[in-house]
Amino acid sequence: MSGFERGEDGTYRCSAFDEFSWQRHGFGTRSANPPVDVTLRQVHSDIAINARGLQDREREGDALVTDEIGRAIGVRTADCVPILLLDPTKRAISAIHAGWRGTAAQIVVQTIQTLRDQFGSQLGDLLAAIGPCIRHCCYEVGPEVAARFSENYMTKSAQHLKWNLDLAAANRKQLLESGIRPDHVFDLGACTACQADEFFSYRREPENPGRMISSIQRIA
Repeated sequence: MSGFERGEDGTYRCSAFDEFSWQRHGFGTRSANPPVDVTLRQVHSDIAINARGLQDREREGDALVTDEIGRAIGVRTADCVPILLLDPTKRAISAIHAGWRGTAAQIVVQTIQTLRDQFGSQLGDLLAAIGPCIRHCCYEVGPEVAARFSENYMTKSAQHLKWNLDLAAANRKQLLESGIRPDHVFDLGACTACQADEFFSYRREPENPGRMISSIQRIA
């Protein structure tokens, strides 16, 4: 968890983001969530939406972007990958929900393009933080899911009937291939399925998984 700190409020923050006083952000845990004003009805898509003027859960999609001051945008997860993006030059921000379907549809790529189109973000400026999600150690998938991903992100299970998918690595690759600098990508590295004391997990608790909020807000 190098590069991240758990605050007194119980949420994790990326130290590189905290260098910019005009924003605040956090990745939630079982015990606490950061504040959020606008989320989407998440549908595992490649849809990125500008949050300006939106009410909470007004639209369907899986990523929000904004440069508006004062309203926190966020996503809900319980194994899927939460990703926050920050543009320190344009002061634009984004929150992304990337499950396997959204990852296969390249929601990260679509969101970065939306930041570029709507706010003029430059790839060399963007910072990305990947939060708690199910990791390769615990994410076993069937052949229909495995077929959607490069073998670089897959390993066969011991029984050779299923595969383990590294969803965080697939999203990191999309961030890098989009043009974000490697030293601008930060990963909490925490596994929601392994760390039952800290995080909710749909795989571990399908009957009552709970949800965690990951959010970011421009405050100046």
